[in-house]
Amino acid sequence: MTNHQVRLAARPVGLPKRSDWQFTQEAVPEPKDGELVVQVQYISLDPAMRGWMNDAKSYIRPVGIGEVMRAGAAGKVVKSRHEKFREGDIVTGGFGVQEFALSDGKGVNKVDTRLVKLPTYLGTLGMPGLTAYFGLLDIGKPQPGQTVVVSGAAGAVGSVVGQIARIKGCRTVGLAGGADKCRLLVEEFGFDAAIDYKREDVKAALRQHCPDGIDVYFDNVGADHLDAALVMLNDHGRVAMCGAIATYNATEPPVGPSNLGLVVSKRLTLRGFIIVDHQDRLADMVADVSAWLREGKIAHAETIVDGLDRAPGAFIDLLRGANTGKMLVRL
Repeated sequence: MTNHQVRLAARPVGLPKRSDWQFTQEAVPEPKDGELVVQVQYISLDPAMRGWMNDAKSYIRPVGIGEVMRAGAAGKVVKSRHEKFREGDIVTGGFGVQEFALSDGKGVNKVDTRLVKLPTYLGTLGMPGLTAYFGLLDIGKPQPGQTVVVSGAAGAVGSVVGQIARIKGCRTVGLAGGADKCRLLVEEFGFDAAIDYKREDVKAALRQHCPDGIDVYFDNVGADHLDAALVMLNDHGRVAMCGAIATYNATEPPVGPSNLGLVVSKRLTLRGFIIVDHQDRLADMVADVSAWLREGKIAHAETIVDGLDRAPGAFIDLLRGANTGKMLVRL
């Protein structure tokens, strides 16, 4: 059998292009003692992957030129010499952008597809769900009646943030690009209001939809969205800084927020986080979010493209904001 793979071919400059990856193939690996082989069924595409393509010091080493592109994925164990995994087990892990992955079992989790469909374990019950859960509840600390604003609200993380905030009794306002996404936020995800940053003035729209100010801002975008939120945050407001996708493809150092003095005068808390540091919250997230899914309190959306050959294009579309909810490649 042949294992088709997508490997990093070059460091992107600005928005990645298809030639920054190369398609390769090799024989499906044979596991040694303590190893297993997973046939990948779904690959998770996430904005963080853009940072992993840069040759820069960060919380995780960059993907090396010629290496299989790092990515979360889900699939079936097809060969195992690992005591904890059997052939036929359905699992998630960092299997990369390829059809078959050899693993030593670290970071691999069994999942039960009788409860929810497999893609959900890469989205609402996966790393995006944990990111939303921890960032909102542990950093944002929302209280009933408060106002929570989410940027990138139609994405895999943002859509869950808004729904958890609603469950916790908060007024929720989402920022997204395009009328269709904004309609989805209100009609499907239950946001109280949605702001289309592509056609609305964000600061003016926030004043309109947040008459009592903002108590919690969950930031996936950075740049002008963060600037606008700082103006509207109430005294002692909290900002969960999850990402800054507006700057990921910048070719020059991005301009920082112009009004950081407000952090002092309003006594704001701005905290960045990387969710791999908070795996201890995974069990709580799965328990709570699973219950909310069963009760119909959380809806989820996926954008799924078929075929390994479409993975680079789908990732570029993700960075352009073409997806709604979780972006996945199905093999």
